[in-house]
Amino acid sequence: MRFFGFLVSLAAVFFTSVDSIRPLRGKYDEVCDAEKRISTSNNCVQFTVSSGTGCAWMCNYCASQLATNNYYFTDGVCTYQEGQGCVGNPVAGTTYTCCSV
Repeated sequence: MRFFGFLVSLAAVFFTSVDSIRPLRGKYDEVCDAEKRISTSNNCVQFTVSSGTGCAWMCNYCASQLATNNYYFTDGVCTYQEGQGCVGNPVAGTTYTCCSV
């Protein structure tokens, strides 16, 4: 009988623990969904810029997100110029895509 009581107690602890984790699972899924929206897809990442965002920031962002300095913008908005760095004229509110080579 003691063993049966132990099993019942163990099951109660397990199911109580699972129920306490369920609320966290929903929060974790939301975080994962947010990461999917900014994660790379086919070695590319898309993002939208706001007013005042320049190519220097965009190039740093792409290099960081793609984990390489060997990338390009699909529309050529920013390019690397010797002695000047990353230059171009991004437009606020526009979605840009950069892809690793």
